[in-house]
Amino acid sequence: MQSPGASDPELVGRFSVLLEQLVRRLRTVYAAGQISQSAASTLARLRDEGPLRITDLAHAEGVSQPAMTQLVARLEGEGLLARRVPEGDRRSVLVDVSAAGRDVLEARRAQRVEFLQDLLAGLDRSDWAAIAAALPALERLVASEPNSSRQSAHRKEP
Repeated sequence: MQSPGASDPELVGRFSVLLEQLVRRLRTVYAAGQISQSAASTLARLRDEGPLRITDLAHAEGVSQPAMTQLVARLEGEGLLARRVPEGDRRSVLVDVSAAGRDVLEARRAQRVEFLQDLLAGLDRSDWAAIAAALPALERLVASEPNSSRQSAHRKEP
Protein backbone atom coordinates (compact mmCIF):
# COMPACT_ATOMS: atom_id res chain seq x y z
CA MET A 1 0.00 0.00 0.00
CA GLN A 2 1.41 3.35 -1.04
CA SER A 3 1.18 6.30 1.34
CA PRO A 4 -0.80 9.31 0.09
CA GLY A 5 2.25 11.60 -0.06
CA ALA A 6 4.28 9.18 -2.19
CA SER A 7 1.98 9.86 -5.14
CA ASP A 8 2.48 13.65 -4.92
CA PRO A 9 5.48 14.43 -7.16
CA GLU A 10 5.63 18.05 -5.98
CA LEU A 11 5.82 17.02 -2.31
CA VAL A 12 8.39 14.30 -3.04
CA GLY A 13 10.40 16.78 -5.12
CA ARG A 14 10.41 19.35 -2.32
CA PHE A 15 11.48 16.65 0.14
CA SER A 16 14.32 15.58 -2.19
CA VAL A 17 15.59 19.14 -2.62
CA LEU A 18 15.40 19.75 1.12
CA LEU A 19 17.40 16.60 1.89
CA GLU A 20 20.04 17.51 -0.72
CA GLN A 21 20.40 20.99 0.78
CA LEU A 22 20.68 19.65 4.32
CA VAL A 23 23.28 17.04 3.32
CA ARG A 24 25.30 19.70 1.49
CA ARG A 25 25.26 21.91 4.57
CA LEU A 26 26.23 19.02 6.84
CA ARG A 27 29.14 18.10 4.58
CA THR A 28 30.66 21.52 5.19
CA VAL A 29 31.00 20.58 8.86
CA TYR A 30 33.00 17.37 8.36
CA ALA A 31 36.42 18.51 9.55
CA ALA A 32 37.28 15.84 12.13
CA GLY A 33 39.91 13.47 10.88
CA GLN A 34 40.15 15.30 7.56
CA ILE A 35 38.78 12.24 5.74
CA SER A 36 36.67 12.10 2.60
CA GLN A 37 32.96 11.36 2.58
CA SER A 38 33.66 7.95 1.02
CA ALA A 39 36.21 7.15 3.74
CA ALA A 40 33.74 8.20 6.44
CA SER A 41 30.97 6.14 4.83
CA THR A 42 33.25 3.09 4.68
CA LEU A 43 34.29 3.45 8.33
CA ALA A 44 30.67 3.94 9.40
CA ARG A 45 29.58 0.82 7.53
CA LEU A 46 32.29 -1.23 9.24
CA ARG A 47 31.33 0.26 12.61
CA ASP A 48 27.65 -0.55 12.05
CA GLU A 49 27.94 -3.94 10.29
CA GLY A 50 31.21 -5.33 11.61
CA PRO A 51 34.19 -6.70 9.71
CA LEU A 52 33.74 -7.30 5.97
CA ARG A 53 35.76 -8.64 3.07
CA ILE A 54 37.01 -5.91 0.75
CA THR A 55 34.88 -7.27 -2.11
CA ASP A 56 31.73 -7.17 0.03
CA LEU A 57 32.60 -3.71 1.32
CA ALA A 58 33.15 -2.43 -2.23
CA HIS A 59 29.78 -3.82 -3.32
CA ALA A 60 27.98 -2.33 -0.31
CA GLU A 61 29.57 1.07 -0.88
CA GLY A 62 28.92 1.02 -4.63
CA VAL A 63 32.55 1.26 -5.74
CA SER A 64 34.90 -1.02 -7.63
CA GLN A 65 37.01 -3.57 -5.80
CA PRO A 66 40.29 -1.87 -6.87
CA ALA A 67 38.99 1.50 -5.61
CA MET A 68 38.02 -0.05 -2.27
CA THR A 69 41.40 -1.82 -2.01
CA GLN A 70 43.10 1.55 -2.48
CA LEU A 71 40.85 3.25 0.09
CA VAL A 72 41.38 0.42 2.60
CA ALA A 73 45.15 0.68 2.17
CA ARG A 74 45.02 4.44 2.81
CA LEU A 75 42.75 4.10 5.85
CA GLU A 76 44.90 1.30 7.21
CA GLY A 77 47.98 3.49 6.78
CA GLU A 78 46.24 6.23 8.74
CA GLY A 79 45.40 3.75 11.51
CA LEU A 80 41.63 4.10 10.99
CA LEU A 81 41.00 0.48 10.11
CA ALA A 82 42.76 -2.86 10.42
CA ARG A 83 42.88 -6.06 8.43
CA ARG A 84 42.60 -9.46 10.01
CA VAL A 85 42.47 -13.07 8.87
CA PRO A 86 39.31 -14.83 10.07
CA GLU A 87 39.73 -18.04 12.04
CA GLY A 88 39.40 -21.09 9.86
CA ASP A 89 39.85 -19.26 6.54
CA ARG A 90 43.44 -18.17 5.94
CA ARG A 91 42.64 -17.30 2.31
CA SER A 92 40.42 -14.32 3.08
CA VAL A 93 41.00 -11.02 4.83
CA LEU A 94 38.46 -8.96 6.75
CA VAL A 95 38.71 -5.25 7.39
CA ASP A 96 37.29 -3.54 10.45
CA VAL A 97 37.21 -0.03 11.86
CA SER A 98 39.89 0.60 14.51
CA ALA A 99 39.49 2.48 17.78
CA ALA A 100 41.04 5.53 16.11
CA GLY A 101 38.51 5.21 13.27
CA ARG A 102 35.67 5.07 15.78
CA ASP A 103 37.06 8.20 17.45
CA VAL A 104 37.09 10.06 14.13
CA LEU A 105 33.50 9.02 13.42
CA GLU A 106 32.40 10.12 16.89
CA ALA A 107 34.15 13.49 16.50
CA ARG A 108 32.45 13.99 13.13
CA ARG A 109 29.06 13.15 14.66
CA ALA A 110 29.67 15.58 17.53
CA GLN A 111 30.47 18.33 15.02
CA ARG A 112 27.24 17.64 13.11
CA VAL A 113 25.22 17.67 16.34
CA GLU A 114 26.70 21.04 17.31
CA PHE A 115 26.00 22.42 13.84
CA LEU A 116 22.39 21.20 13.90
CA GLN A 117 21.88 22.52 17.43
CA ASP A 118 22.88 25.96 16.17
CA LEU A 119 20.45 25.69 13.25
CA LEU A 120 17.62 24.41 15.44
CA ALA A 121 18.19 27.16 18.00
CA GLY A 122 16.98 29.64 15.37
CA LEU A 123 13.59 27.96 15.02
CA ASP A 124 10.50 28.81 17.01
CA ARG A 125 8.85 26.25 19.30
CA SER A 126 6.24 25.18 16.75
CA ASP A 127 8.90 24.43 14.10
CA TRP A 128 10.96 22.49 16.64
CA ALA A 129 7.86 20.55 17.73
CA ALA A 130 7.06 19.69 14.08
CA ILE A 131 10.61 18.40 13.54
CA ALA A 132 10.49 16.39 16.78
CA ALA A 133 7.12 14.91 15.78
CA ALA A 134 8.50 13.93 12.34
CA LEU A 135 11.57 12.09 13.73
CA PRO A 136 9.86 8.68 14.21
CA ALA A 137 8.54 8.75 10.63
CA LEU A 138 11.97 9.76 9.31
CA GLU A 139 13.59 6.93 11.27
CA ARG A 140 11.14 4.48 9.69
CA LEU A 141 11.87 5.99 6.27
CA VAL A 142 15.63 5.51 6.69
CA ALA A 143 15.13 1.92 7.88
CA SER A 144 12.82 1.01 4.97
CA GLU A 145 13.75 -0.39 1.58
CA PRO A 146 12.45 1.17 -1.64
CA ASN A 147 9.52 -0.68 -3.20
CA SER A 148 10.31 0.52 -6.70
CA SER A 149 12.13 -1.28 -9.49
CA ARG A 150 13.68 2.14 -10.19
CA GLN A 151 15.74 1.72 -7.05
CA SER A 152 19.20 3.18 -7.52
CA ALA A 153 22.32 2.44 -5.54
CA HIS A 154 22.03 3.97 -2.11
CA ARG A 155 24.72 4.58 0.45
CA LYS A 156 24.54 4.98 4.16
CA GLU A 157 25.76 8.36 5.60
CA PRO A 158 28.14 8.25 8.44
